[in-house]
Amino acid sequence: MRKPTDAMIDHHSALIYVMVLVSACDGDMTDPELEAIGENVRYLPIFKDYSGDQVMAATRECTAMLSDNDGLDTVLTIVEQALPSKLRETAYAVACDIAAADPKASQEELRMLELIRHRLGVDRLCAAAIERGARARHMRL
Repeated sequence: MRKPTDAMIDHHSALIYVMVLVSACDGDMTDPELEAIGENVRYLPIFKDYSGDQVMAATRECTAMLSDNDGLDTVLTIVEQALPSKLRETAYAVACDIAAADPKASQEELRMLELIRHRLGVDRLCAAAIERGARARHMRL
């Protein structure tokens, strides 16, 4: 029998999963967060060969896995296995973009960012730079 961690996804889905993790971690996927996911998929070069129609399917797959008892660990393992090392900072950056989509990041979102950073092995100094960039891009008056 195939284990959930044996699930094969591509790097696009892994990036979607990371964004969904941050959006869903506080129990509420808000409109600004969903819009930020859509914008990342539409405008980031990593998604240029990805069909926007696949976003909802990947989102549903991820949220279905999260409903299991060990769903968070399963999703993080799948993401870790699917992402090549050169895309791990990109994954952390899109995660930070989703957290920054709302004016105030919740404690759950900050904890999720920390879990993602550790699981993907993003070094603390790089993470701080990525976080600062996300904060600057999403600044409001």
